[in-house]
Amino acid sequence: MRISVAVITYNWPEALQRVLAALAAQSELPYEVIVTDDGSQPATRELLERIARDYPVRLVHLWQPDDGARMSRARNRAIAAAQGDYIILLDGDMVAERHFVADHRSFARSGCFVQGSRVLTNAALTRRMLEGGLVMPGFFSRGIERRRHTLRLPALARWYARPGTKRRGIKSCNMAFWRDDLLRVNGFNEAMTGWGREDTELAARAFHAGLLRRELRFSALATHLYHRTRKHIVDNPNDRIVDDTRARQLIRCEFGLDQHLSEFATAAVDLRVVMRDHGISQSS
Repeated sequence: MRISVAVITYNWPEALQRVLAALAAQSELPYEVIVTDDGSQPATRELLERIARDYPVRLVHLWQPDDGARMSRARNRAIAAAQGDYIILLDGDMVAERHFVADHRSFARSGCFVQGSRVLTNAALTRRMLEGGLVMPGFFSRGIERRRHTLRLPALARWYARPGTKRRGIKSCNMAFWRDDLLRVNGFNEAMTGWGREDTELAARAFHAGLLRRELRFSALATHLYHRTRKHIVDNPNDRIVDDTRARQLIRCEFGLDQHLSEFATAAVDLRVVMRDHGISQSS
């Protein structure tokens, strides 16, 4: 089973650097890391080019123009480009614990998707993590919320991961699907723009397609770097799309993943190869 990690980012290269460093330090490396970029300024590309030469796995950068928050489109492009059988969705402000990929592999099951958890940090701890290298908070660390999510307890994790149809707590910051299942439901709904609910709508269609949810607690740990939230939106139009999907028991969305498959019929470029070739041409 090849695992692709799809990291979504937008104009926070300092956080992305920590996220990518954590993925490069995994006890089990993924097959590839795809950074899907919702219109960042050049600093993000410059970061990726700096780290690409020495990155331990295939590293892909997908960029789309900044035309408002288009997370669904960005994630769909990563899914379309993925060469793995199994896709871990990760936000560009989520720093993975060193067993993160191995834990996701352990809990991958046919007919299921996985919902992971996260530790929340305050502004002071986030600043220390960004300035001080790859340091993960522990249970007794200051500046965290949901500290139970710092505990890696595989036996307890297996108990929590019994398949079910729980609807609450869906968040694509730490989530995993078989790629074939995402193709079946046509990925994220690109009619949903702006903040939020695209992950809830995807999960609703996954349930309608017969998939079950495995709750990944006490395993596949990740720490969320603090930033100001945008989730308190009054009358979010995306809520109405979720309601319609549930009312009509939809499995596939109309505007989704299939729009991008032809673009990636040929594999997306590995930045490591680009930068190594560039280095050779400069020195010749």
